Amino acid sequence: MFRNLMTLLLVVGLLSGAWIVTAWAVELDGIKCPVSKKPVKEGSFVEFAGGKVYFCCNGCPKAFNNNQDKFTAKAHHQLFATGQAKQTGCPKTGKKLNPDTAIDVDGVAVAFCCNGCKGWANKSKDDELLAKLFGKKGFEKGFKVGDEEEEDDDS
Repeated sequence: MFRNLMTLLLVVGLLSGAWIVTAWAVELDGIKCPVSKKPVKEGSFVEFAGGKVYFCCNGCPKAFNNNQDKFTAKAHHQLFATGQAKQTGCPKTGKKLNPDTAIDVDGVAVAFCCNGCKGWANKSKDDELLAKLFGKKGFEKGFKVGDEEEEDDDS
């Protein structure tokens, strides 16, 4: 009986551990390298903006680090696409989101506070749109990485 109990505890422990590892894993299916636009590999990444940016090979992190400004918007987009960042406000104004304004931006839904901001975004395409929404200003206004708490506006 003791042996059965220990086996049961071992199985439960292993399953619990597997669940924890799975819960923290980043889903990389469909995620593209910000440098080459090729599919990423789990073992090739750099720490960036509080998360991990993934690459297709071990050469791309060097290119990324040598010119982060060029790749910042794509890196921020990847943080959002992998679930490492969440949208907390409009990327233009920082105001509360209206889910009815969401548009698809390279495979992820991005919402705005109003149709005016949605129209502002829709005037751009491709890399220009990524720069507007996921560049430094847009990302700071509308997204948070990890478990960062939103600042209290009542202070």
